[in-house]
Amino acid sequence: MTVATDRPHMPTEDFEALARMASREMEGTRLEFIDGIVRSKAMPDGDHGRIIQWLTRICVQHRPELWLHPGQGIKAQQYRAGRAIPDGALAPSDAFVGQGDWVEPEAVLMVVEVTSWDSDTHRRDHVEKPRAYAETGIPVYLLIDRAKCEVSVYSQPNGRRYESVHIVPYGTDIALPDPVGITLQTERLKDWVR
Repeated sequence: MTVATDRPHMPTEDFEALARMASREMEGTRLEFIDGIVRSKAMPDGDHGRIIQWLTRICVQHRPELWLHPGQGIKAQQYRAGRAIPDGALAPSDAFVGQGDWVEPEAVLMVVEVTSWDSDTHRRDHVEKPRAYAETGIPVYLLIDRAKCEVSVYSQPNGRRYESVHIVPYGTDIALPDPVGITLQTERLKDWVR
């Protein structure tokens, strides 16, 4: 059997209709469309939510003009044909007003993903999402990996991938480069490990 990897499984407009229907009909279902493939995004657990709260507070303290928008759908990948739902999108507070379910990514300074416990989290968060966000031109991708107890900062997108990746274990300070300009003290992340 041959799998077509050069074209999406469906047009983007059909995916958007499917995602709207799924969120209405099946409570808690969130769909993404990356590399032309429809995927379900896992619902966050309590520790996942607490990590996003922690990060939101840090961002607001250091950059009060910004907000870490949780779960905002963004148009991703080349030609904005993909649809991703990062766990957080750092952008000006009113950046997405009036845009609907899937927003234009130009105002996004950083996207955040916190790993889940589902079977495809490695492929999604370490391979597909960094590529999609780099293709989109999002300056910084922050990945908080709960299984590995590591924080990864991807920066310098070149349209295909991020040129710079800096990985540290929980407990180590890590700089979020410009245009974010915040240093994270990651010791607290040790409190939210299973």
